[in-house]
Amino acid sequence: MNPAPHTPCTVACTVGVIRVITEDRERTDAHGQLIERAFPQVRAVSRCIPDQPEGVHDAATKRAAEPKVVALACQLVEQGADGIIVSCADDPGVAEARAIVGVPVVGAGESMAAAAARFEGPVGVIGITPDAPPAFPRILGKRLLANLVPDGVRDTRDLSTPAGQRAAIATARQLRDEGAAVIALACTGFSTIGLAPQLEEAVGIPVIDPVMCEAQALLRALSLR
Repeated sequence: MNPAPHTPCTVACTVGVIRVITEDRERTDAHGQLIERAFPQVRAVSRCIPDQPEGVHDAATKRAAEPKVVALACQLVEQGADGIIVSCADDPGVAEARAIVGVPVVGAGESMAAAAARFEGPVGVIGITPDAPPAFPRILGKRLLANLVPDGVRDTRDLSTPAGQRAAIATARQLRDEGAAVIALACTGFSTIGLAPQLEEAVGIPVIDPVMCEAQALLRALSLR
């Protein structure tokens, strides 16, 4: 479920997609390909930051990622990107890049939190860190019901295992039973494996996909320029 109350930009554009886990070319392109399929007017140029094989999953890995994200954002804009997506729910380097690159910059965390805020009722978050990414409490306040990590999941790579996906379904059911009206997936690894529709079918409430949210947020920002 990906609410889009404003019409996204329909003009052809080039979007820089920054992945915060160091992967091979095929996996680096995965989120950009999802965006291109959903929004045919978009050309996605994807890059991953170096030397982060575990991605961003705690304070130390976030600090390490931030200057790398800013450097890549500058590089992508120099190469013609009309806007930048930082495809990570912790939004590393988003504020810093936004201050200097001169084009819209969005992160998955703030995009999902804003999308969740458009629903009524409590918001449950499934992520890979003990605390919800900072955008969620900042934007949702008391509407943030809980942030839960599926059993056995330490970083984004664990989500691609059958055990990790079963644990995610169990966690979604727990949040629903505790009163969540909508669930936000606070790791873009959920998008990589396309888990949102499966979770939504399992729990019967809206489940927000991070890559779709970040793409919609950037296209709205571009449409307002």
